[in-house]
Amino acid sequence: MRSFLTVAAVAGMVATVAIPAFAAADRGDAAQARTLQQVSADDAQSLVVASEGSPATLERGGYSATTPEEIEKAKAKEAAEKAAKAALAARLAASSKARTSSSDSSSSSGSSSSFSSDVPLVSPGSGTVRRPLAHFDNFGRPYAGHKGTDYMVGRGEPIYAVADGTVVASSESGPGWGVYVKIAHNIGGVRVTSLYAHMNWGTRRVSVGDTVSVGQLIGQVGDTGRANGTHLHLEIRINNGYTNAESWLQANAG
Repeated sequence: MRSFLTVAAVAGMVATVAIPAFAAADRGDAAQARTLQQVSADDAQSLVVASEGSPATLERGGYSATTPEEIEKAKAKEAAEKAAKAALAARLAASSKARTSSSDSSSSSGSSSSFSSDVPLVSPGSGTVRRPLAHFDNFGRPYAGHKGTDYMVGRGEPIYAVADGTVVASSESGPGWGVYVKIAHNIGGVRVTSLYAHMNWGTRRVSVGDTVSVGQLIGQVGDTGRANGTHLHLEIRINNGYTNAESWLQANAG
């Protein structure tokens, strides 16, 4: 009997504690449910998915994978093309500069680079030695160290070889002589060299190694090199020694 009463008392105590707890739990769940519903109602969000939207189609041929070797080849090709373009630009710039410099030189000397074709190809006379000019105005003033004779005459006057011979020098830029021609002769067994300086630009008619005849046109008068005014600077050397050009011509020219 005592045991029964004890069990009953314990059961009553459990019931007294458990029922309020369950009731509190039910009230807490209900309150939490209401709170979530209220939050959902107050802060409602929606997600709209366009039913007509379509993702972009990826084409297999629209991209490609490149190996490291192919990348290096492409880089090398690009670098070579850039280097070639730079080299071409440099060559064009150098060529343009050279043309400008040549043009400036011609302008400063007051001479033309075009050859006048309306000149006699052969000088007058019939001797073994002939004068290099058909005519001239006067002689230039001699001075110390000057090894030739200056014949003052207008620009473009034809210059002729004084005798048969072989061209040993022909240049557009002689040291002080400007445009000049040098010819070696054998006149009666005597070695003679004639030099014609200060010719006009682009008028030389002979090159090194050419064989020329007495009285043959070799160029035209100008003022290139170290020259004051247009004239022919003529040098005559006999057996490696300089001689007065005019005196030699007076003694030998026919």
